[in-house]
Amino acid sequence: MANSLRYNGPKDAPLTLALAHGAGAPMDHPFMETVAKGIAAAGFRVARFEFPYMAKRREDGKRRPPDREPVLRETFAEIAGRLGAGRLAIGGKSMGGRIASMMADELGASGLVCLGYPFHAPGKPDRVRADHLASIRTPTLIVQGERDPFGTREEIADYALGRKVELAFLPDGEHSFKPRKSSGHTEEENLARAVAAVAGFLERIAPR
Repeated sequence: MANSLRYNGPKDAPLTLALAHGAGAPMDHPFMETVAKGIAAAGFRVARFEFPYMAKRREDGKRRPPDREPVLRETFAEIAGRLGAGRLAIGGKSMGGRIASMMADELGASGLVCLGYPFHAPGKPDRVRADHLASIRTPTLIVQGERDPFGTREEIADYALGRKVELAFLPDGEHSFKPRKSSGHTEEENLARAVAAVAGFLERIAPR
């Protein structure tokens, strides 16, 4: 059971995005705050939540590894049930996005948003975790830093992703979209690009 939902954006928005955190940081991490508030400012509602292990950390301050996959999946299903199936997109940062991608078709989500998808563990590009993305039926947006160690732009070009999957690459971005200073880009710019990409995607898939 996840803890309380944290909302941004209007209650009468055309679409709500249930947004999960990554493996190591909570739902109010600055990355999550920036993205949620940016998407809300574009007219959509964002509902953030935490998986049980992260909710327990909030209670006692103790770091824990992520829950096992069945628990993570059950949590997403529970959140979707609370929010209602209609006009609901799901997604998340890194691990949260990966779990959402496994649940999107099953839950009948209007769309899927993955922010920094973990295609493989750093340094292990031969162990790709994306087979289900070849046949996913849910409209999907993956926002990825060009040099993300969990899947670079060059690596992703060789993956068999389904026709429902859109990719938005952020210049010189790493896993949290931060570029190198020498690139001429800034973290703030890349986060703004990410928000714009998500907002544009939600606008395209929102029920009319």
